[in-house]
Amino acid sequence: MNQRYYSLDVFRGATVALMILVNNPGSWEHVFAPLEHAPWHGCTPTDLVFPFFLFAVGNAMAFVIPRFKTAGTAVFLQKVLKRTILIFAIGLFLNWSPFIMWQQNMLVPKTWLWTDAEGLPHGIRILGVLQRIALCYCFALLLVYFLSPKKAAIAGALLLLCYWVLCYYLGNATDPYSLAGYFGTGIDKAILGDVHMYHGEGLAFDPEGLGSLLPAIVQVMIGFFVGSYIIKQGKTAIMLKQLFIAGMVLFVVGLVWSLAFPLNKKIWTSSYVLYTSGLAITILGLLIYMIEFKQLTGKLTRFFDVFGKNPLFIFVLSGFLPRVLGLIRINNGITLSGQPQYLSPFGWFYQHICKNISADLRVGSLAYAICMISFYWLIVYLLDRKKIYIRV
Repeated sequence: MNQRYYSLDVFRGATVALMILVNNPGSWEHVFAPLEHAPWHGCTPTDLVFPFFLFAVGNAMAFVIPRFKTAGTAVFLQKVLKRTILIFAIGLFLNWSPFIMWQQNMLVPKTWLWTDAEGLPHGIRILGVLQRIALCYCFALLLVYFLSPKKAAIAGALLLLCYWVLCYYLGNATDPYSLAGYFGTGIDKAILGDVHMYHGEGLAFDPEGLGSLLPAIVQVMIGFFVGSYIIKQGKTAIMLKQLFIAGMVLFVVGLVWSLAFPLNKKIWTSSYVLYTSGLAITILGLLIYMIEFKQLTGKLTRFFDVFGKNPLFIFVLSGFLPRVLGLIRINNGITLSGQPQYLSPFGWFYQHICKNISADLRVGSLAYAICMISFYWLIVYLLDRKKIYIRV
């Protein structure tokens, strides 16, 4: 590869930055609508961030596949398996961290299974964002490595269609695409167990579950196909034109498909894959035009670029640090029930600084998120200045 695409670095860095931004509001109860996920069906700007990152993972794969093929299949399999296990393990580590917790005013070990003060069972969540990235990376890379481009594209289309069929025929007949009717929850419960699943919806349901892994793999494959096409065509007007056409086609097909198979991030519907991939291609095309063709670079592109140079490290740190600081309890007075109220250092910063910025609590919540993204940017900026890049 003789040509470097700075636009791809900026695209990847922007997705990491936005992932950190939407995951770190001052208060989950006070968030502007565009920074919230859709309650169920639908797609907000926040719902674009994770699929865009998987798309970017596929872009990066296009640059390493030639080296893998030169090294040979045995080396390829060894490296892919090692990286998959490592990223999955880091995700599990993040879910388990910081390995101790407050329980009845005492710090106790956070074990694989435990019961709370009311005797209810809990467990470490097995799946998550990094685990999905690991599995999608693994299976997508295997498909594009061992299959020809045409056969890989057919396999991707079949995965999307098969997932639709599975959702429709194995889900609840009255509403197969609902939270209660989704077929994948039964699979996750059987394999993972209720206590090791996500409970943010009020019941055991995992938005990064095993069932919805199938279409998410295709998201990475689409990123790979786009990256391969960009490499092959080079920085030409034809390449850019074809990107915009492909982006619009996928966007429209996804939108039309959503009339029968609704856009839904939480069960990662096939229409959602095409819709978000179409938008990702279009935005990437715009970045290529502005950065590669018009040379419009500056402070904004530099801001995002440094996130893309240490993406996994800074994402993990943004999840790990609040958990560790959560062990530090700052007394914030007595609640109406007569119990002491404690805040973490980050929580204190929001409550006593950011929350007071405006009567509209969403403003303070956003200000806190911006402070967090600025804090993490400073870390990756300093790492970049010292040429420290933490790879997996």
